[in-house]
Amino acid sequence: MADQNQKPELFELNNGTMHVLVTNVGCTVTSLSVPGKDGTLSDVVLGFDSVDPYLKGLAPYFGCIVGRVANRIKDGKFTLDGVQYSLPVNKPPNSLHGGNMGFDKKVWEVIEYRKGETPSITFKYHSHDGEEGYPGDLTVTATYTLTSKTTLRLDMEGVPKDKPTPVNLAQHTYWNLAGHSSGNILDHSIQIWAHHITPVDENTVPTGEIKPVKGTPFDFTSEKRIGDTINQVGIGYDHNYVLGGGDEKEGLKHAAKVKDPSSSRVLNLWTNAPGMQFYTANYVNGVSGKQRAVYGKHSGLCLETQGFPNAINQPNFPSVVVRPGQKYQHSMLFEFSVE
Repeated sequence: MADQNQKPELFELNNGTMHVLVTNVGCTVTSLSVPGKDGTLSDVVLGFDSVDPYLKGLAPYFGCIVGRVANRIKDGKFTLDGVQYSLPVNKPPNSLHGGNMGFDKKVWEVIEYRKGETPSITFKYHSHDGEEGYPGDLTVTATYTLTSKTTLRLDMEGVPKDKPTPVNLAQHTYWNLAGHSSGNILDHSIQIWAHHITPVDENTVPTGEIKPVKGTPFDFTSEKRIGDTINQVGIGYDHNYVLGGGDEKEGLKHAAKVKDPSSSRVLNLWTNAPGMQFYTANYVNGVSGKQRAVYGKHSGLCLETQGFPNAINQPNFPSVVVRPGQKYQHSMLFEFSVE
């Protein structure tokens, strides 16, 4: 297939204020620079200087799009329309982020690349029936667009050919609004528009419950410093929040607001997904990144908007199954500002 002959490349989206580098390896955002309070540009995403480390699998999902199904599937098994499917157990005892060779490790085809005031790039990948154990052919596209001076939009679509299949793509950028090499994110504050989480078992798989956050260290319904309660949740946050209650913009609901006190940078995130995995880089340990930076535990935070983890095995969770004739659609808006 044509998409297997693509060569790994870096592409630039630049509108004069905001500067983004993205590669067709896993649709990965490798760099994103936005101004802070004094107008200086800083790169606020963890990553590598070239595409090589991404190709070698050295990234703990830095900046990529994960799929066919993001997050964990319990025991790497599910049943759909009476047929049982087995997936690679690449994060024992579960299947994680699409398996051994998920969408993050594929070289996608570039089908459109536009420069100018609202630069954009569209990537496409054709996933075949049986790939990583998943049923049915699926064609996915992802478009990154700089829609305003300091806003990045991502639109993802998935169209199954002739079999139903679970589809749940997530964008897995690690953010550090003080700058990618500035240390940990414990001083960042975050507000999450969610009154519930899906609690997890000892293997980080949701139990099926939907629990209120009120009165727990998971409560970010009003803005709170991450470091204040992170020690109360084991090694850090790695939980799916049930989104709702935020205002809307362009048909997307307000999911989260992150603020860094040192640079005054703010990131507002909007999405149409039902859930968001809030993850504080608990497993990052001594990764050699861009410009000789070394990333340690809690050096970034991920806001992975998504369908609920293991939804394919939880009938009470919103379904992630997409059938022929239907289309998977998932959008995110990353709005940067200073306050």
